[in-house]
Amino acid sequence: MYQIVADEADFMVISKMADVHFHSQDGHPGVMAQLEADLAIKLYSVHRLDSMTSGLLIFAKSAHTAAIFTQMFSQHQVQKYYLALASGKPKKKQGAVIGDMAKARRSMHKLLRSKNNPAITQFFSQSVAPSLRLYLLKPLSGKTHQIRVALASLGVPILGDRLYGGAQADRGYLHAYALSFVYNQQRFDYFCPPTQGEFFTGEEIKNQLQTWSNPEKLAWPKQK
Repeated sequence: MYQIVADEADFMVISKMADVHFHSQDGHPGVMAQLEADLAIKLYSVHRLDSMTSGLLIFAKSAHTAAIFTQMFSQHQVQKYYLALASGKPKKKQGAVIGDMAKARRSMHKLLRSKNNPAITQFFSQSVAPSLRLYLLKPLSGKTHQIRVALASLGVPILGDRLYGGAQADRGYLHAYALSFVYNQQRFDYFCPPTQGEFFTGEEIKNQLQTWSNPEKLAWPKQK
């Protein structure tokens, strides 16, 4: 269900497995409840991941720390980086997806042409197999389904993301790859390459992740 990445004084960082709920559902514990039960401690959520999405999650160990992280997330002081796989040719291979988002049918969200309070997602992509591209994405806002909608808007829904029309696969190929932030005047950087999914574990993926091993230092496309 999860792996512990770091156990700091005020917070924990874990890597959630794919197809694991964040919140408890139907009598089955979510990842937070399971972590609390396993460690016999009280934890506080400060952000979340969709069930299909694997990767890095932060849990605070006190209400005070949770309030600090909640403010940091709301002020975009925690930078998140994601990996995704999608089949097909995108409308553009790198750049930014910018637009307001709104609820649509069947729990979906959609990208609008307006930019009053836009979701902003910068990205790179690289071919890793015939008709298959790996995406490194840097969301500059925190909208629901932001990355899933961004890639769907490029004509390349995430592999395995059935809600947005992705091709069938053994999992939804979205992974929270890295986190960077400053807490109590100390810099924290966490990285966690994906370990689940037949398409996430190939040599081409591993080679490309070496190029993207420090996302913050990349020359990210300008927001246009």
